[in-house]
Amino acid sequence: MVTTSPSVPKLGPRNTWQRNAIIHVLHDLETFSSAKDIYTELVRRDKKVGLTTVYRTLQSLSEMKAVDVLHMAGGETLYRRCDSDAHHHHLVCTRCGQAEEIEGGPVEQWAQSVAQQFGYQLTGHDAEIYGLCPSCQSDEHPDSPAA
Repeated sequence: MVTTSPSVPKLGPRNTWQRNAIIHVLHDLETFSSAKDIYTELVRRDKKVGLTTVYRTLQSLSEMKAVDVLHMAGGETLYRRCDSDAHHHHLVCTRCGQAEEIEGGPVEQWAQSVAQQFGYQLTGHDAEIYGLCPSCQSDEHPDSPAA
């Protein structure tokens, strides 16, 4: 796995103080977060960055693959810093938002096979796995050991 140094985040072509502030918030957050959550953290840090700028910056960072993006079933989009330049997927806790970067394994071959079956040229795919992390499982059932 190739990672970028936290002190030299992926900034893209427009290195503004607003973009830098957003990237530093992303670096400090451990879980996937909404644009509004990131905006709220910027306000808490007394960084005067508009919500529209947060959305635009996250879109730009997404396009250059500097952030991981999850599209939740309810329509909300969540973002997290991306430390890997390699293609990967996520295992995400639906309660606390903790996420693990995982390899696709058989999903990679399946996606290629389905595309070929229908005469498509595969250009990408998304596969995320959701569940409860061990900590949230133990919170749910204090008497049972974490899985």
